[in-house]
Amino acid sequence: MSQPLASVDRDGIRVLTLNRPEARNALSRSLVESLFDALCAADDDESVSVVVLTGADPAFCAGVDLKEAARRGRDYFEVYESHNCVTRVGQMRTPVIGAVNGPAFTGGLEIALGCDFLIASERAIFGDTHAHVGILPGGGMTARLPQLVGAAMARRMSMTGEIVDARRAERIGLVTEVVAHGDLLPRALELAAQIAAVPRTTMRGLKEIYRRGSAAVIDPALAAEQGIAGSQVPAEDLDQAYRRVTERNRRQR
Repeated sequence: MSQPLASVDRDGIRVLTLNRPEARNALSRSLVESLFDALCAADDDESVSVVVLTGADPAFCAGVDLKEAARRGRDYFEVYESHNCVTRVGQMRTPVIGAVNGPAFTGGLEIALGCDFLIASERAIFGDTHAHVGILPGGGMTARLPQLVGAAMARRMSMTGEIVDARRAERIGLVTEVVAHGDLLPRALELAAQIAAVPRTTMRGLKEIYRRGSAAVIDPALAAEQGIAGSQVPAEDLDQAYRRVTERNRRQR
């Protein structure tokens, strides 16, 4: 059985790949734990100057594994109390480039939003479908999405659940660049190499300046989001959410 997360080092660049393609890289407990541990390890590793975060095709990340969450209930969500990989991306001292290779939905979009910036494959699509499957965001959606696309567009995405393709994502400021699918990782590595060329202490200082500059807005918004959303959802609600997602995906095929 393959590992839920793949990690490869390239000249100071650590490439982390969400590796559950058969489940569209949905966040199983094992993937949550693996990603959290890998992010912490990268932050503590003096040889790592930048992280590139991507997914195994065909998706970047579908968010919470609703099927597993419905089956395990509270036990599923307890892992986020000690290994919250979604919020951990945004807490990194090491720069993180998100290379979005395919769909990034709900918690997957929140993971992407925690990166310092995103580049996208032409196959990438983005959606905040939390409300439409009956779950509130709790990983930074309402804190970070308005910072990139503006308050009105963020509310529109969250309230309507509409899907934004790569080109439109670039126009509204969600991603910084769109490239051909086969060029995504090479381009991400090219940008990562430019970051890695800067002394690590200097780059970490620069990132900390940016973090402090946005903290006055993001931190209270994130606290409010987590306070309202909570970390526990009844298993029956998750089961219904899984059914709604399955039916929505079926109609879109």
